[in-house]
Amino acid sequence: MTALLHSATRLETPCGEGTLVWHGWGRGNPSGRSPVVLLHGGSGSWTHWVRNIQSLVDAGREVWVPDLPGFGDSALPTDGHDADALAEPLEMGLQQLLGARAVDLVGFSFGGMVGGYWAADFPVRVARLVLVGAPALGVGSHRSLNLKGWRHFPDEARRDEVHRHNLSVLMLHDPQRIDAQVMALHKTNVVRDRMPGRRLSVTDVLAQSLARVHCPVFAIYGHEDALYLGRLAALEAALNAAPTFQRLQWVEAAGHWVQYEQAEVFNAVLLKILEPAETA
Repeated sequence: MTALLHSATRLETPCGEGTLVWHGWGRGNPSGRSPVVLLHGGSGSWTHWVRNIQSLVDAGREVWVPDLPGFGDSALPTDGHDADALAEPLEMGLQQLLGARAVDLVGFSFGGMVGGYWAADFPVRVARLVLVGAPALGVGSHRSLNLKGWRHFPDEARRDEVHRHNLSVLMLHDPQRIDAQVMALHKTNVVRDRMPGRRLSVTDVLAQSLARVHCPVFAIYGHEDALYLGRLAALEAALNAAPTFQRLQWVEAAGHWVQYEQAEVFNAVLLKILEPAETA
């Protein structure tokens, strides 16, 4: 990850009372293809995509990954504390970085909700939208995920215990994949989550946004995603109800954080979706 970070261009655009931090790779790539913008999940940062960025760059794509407002190194948005407050500062920032160029937008989990708002509210910006493990389609599992709080524990070992539990409950299907790197990424990200009280993920706001989206929409989900266990058919039906939806790709042996747990398979699927022939 250190090498990936060192190879990035770090830029900042206005956001609230501070700045929105962007990391970019492959700037000036001569391929002529639309840049790819990756949006991370809740309690995350650009590092949710640490196993996917290089694959896109190697395929000749320009890649931009923000720390969403209120997460990572980015300041809080001016108004609001949920996905509906983030599209405007992101669009303003991208105008400074890329002008009016259209992008391929890929949103993971909470970032998929943000991507839905962005594509609906700023249709000229988004050439295609790819949802990855996104909630808020009105069909998520109603079972309790039994996530546990960790901030009140003074002992680091006890906090690590809870982090490992939460990762196994929500993020990764195979607990053996919760190694030192996963723990380090997760611990660094969750302490910088300054957007508490988010509730839109348990609604159908993404389904509502997709009804207003004009670009082609694709989806990639882990077959063992904890949000949709026992609800896979309902998820597929909800996605197919979107006017411009194209295709849902399942990734086997993967949970919610599909792009990390099965990175090689995910990268191949994403690159296929982003090929020029994949249009509405």
